[in-house]
Amino acid sequence: MINGIIIQYFEWYMNCNQNLWNMVANKAEELSKMGITAIWLPPAYKGIGGKDEVGYGVYDVYDLGEFDQKGTIKTKYGSKDEYINCIQTLKQAGIEVYADIVLNHKMGADFIQTIPATKVDWSNHYQEIANQEIVKVATKFTFPGRKKKYSDFEWNWTHFDGIDYNMANGEKALFKFKDKSWENAVDEEFGNYDYLMGVDLDFTNEEVIEECKKWGKWYLELTKVDGFRLDAVKHISASFYKEWIEYLRGQTKKELFTVGEYWSGDVDKLHKYIEETQGYISLFDVPLHYNFSQASKDEHYDLTQILSNTLTKENPAKAVTFVDNHDTQPTQALESFIDRWFKLPAYSIILLRSEGYPCIFYGDLYGIPQNNIEPLIEIKTLIKLRKERAYGKQNDYMDSKNCIGWTREGDDEHIKSGLAVLISNAGYAEKRMYVGTKFAGKKFIDAMANIDDEVVIDEEGFGIFKVKEKSVSVWVY
Repeated sequence: MINGIIIQYFEWYMNCNQNLWNMVANKAEELSKMGITAIWLPPAYKGIGGKDEVGYGVYDVYDLGEFDQKGTIKTKYGSKDEYINCIQTLKQAGIEVYADIVLNHKMGADFIQTIPATKVDWSNHYQEIANQEIVKVATKFTFPGRKKKYSDFEWNWTHFDGIDYNMANGEKALFKFKDKSWENAVDEEFGNYDYLMGVDLDFTNEEVIEECKKWGKWYLELTKVDGFRLDAVKHISASFYKEWIEYLRGQTKKELFTVGEYWSGDVDKLHKYIEETQGYISLFDVPLHYNFSQASKDEHYDLTQILSNTLTKENPAKAVTFVDNHDTQPTQALESFIDRWFKLPAYSIILLRSEGYPCIFYGDLYGIPQNNIEPLIEIKTLIKLRKERAYGKQNDYMDSKNCIGWTREGDDEHIKSGLAVLISNAGYAEKRMYVGTKFAGKKFIDAMANIDDEVVIDEEGFGIFKVKEKSVSVWVY
């Protein structure tokens, strides 16, 4: 969708009283009018944490808040019927819905199994550090609360390849199961990063592959979601996800927009994964996030490098851009939160440029009470500007370490479209930039209300635009 915008509608500490699906449904029209075209909803299935489970400690992917399991019927976010109603309401408001899919691991098994396993080194998962031993592991999933509704598939240790806890003696270590090996086509951190957490699915097992396909088809038919956000893809074989998405597209005859979370600051690894999945999967531009984080914390950061070594610059068609998310927010595992002063400059980059598919973080737009982080309501202005003004040819002025800018010349389809953006990470700055001869004699004002002056465009289509220190100004007609 041209100038589409995703919103990630949750943050880690969200207190929604098992009522998020209803809350989102009630916001559908408001979000649509704001300019949101797609929404990434949190994992909808039952997790080990019951009503407090954010969604990544997956227990039963067939329980969308319908069965009494893990101490609750509803998930943290609501019931199955509320979820489906939420999706329908969003789609009626013209908003696509992307489901958060977590297939890498399971947690909270119903029974313990006693099996042979070998301890491996945390820093090099290929290196065995002890002889094979007998361990007790939480690997038998029968989902008694669901009573085989939707699926009679039961998981046992042969469907997994490793776990990080021996219940026989309480030892926390990484155990690789008998006759198993880590998958090769995964990230090479720690020698091999197949194992992340919980009990790790074995995607070389045909029963696992078939069950995941069957579940995906069931999920799509039930929920009617428009696409996926795939969790932790660097721990899962690219060939599996290519096959999985290809199968589901064939079954549904839908495009099923899919974005994966490959958490790495190395853009070459992202290129490799996109190539291995034949472009079926877009990826979050993690390198761009890290550039934002560094720029917000280093007063000497060279702004001309803000797009360097990013997916946005090198493969914009497959880049989903973001400023922060639930993993980067304070106290989380990947904490790298952008300092507040640089949030709006960062959002202007992902929202007002032509490259990438931007994703707004709930915690930025609405705040994070847990960490006393106030809402940044000016993001709404940038969303509106993207919706109404950010069209036409883009001209870059990435020529100063402390001040960068760009313009969009606008197009004939969108009345008053066209804009000029200027970002400073140091002092006050000015830059002469071209917006187009059609604006000759027109007066531009700063939509961010940081500067009161007007800029008059000369007959050659140029204006001398201004920005205050450590801020962003967006000039519009």
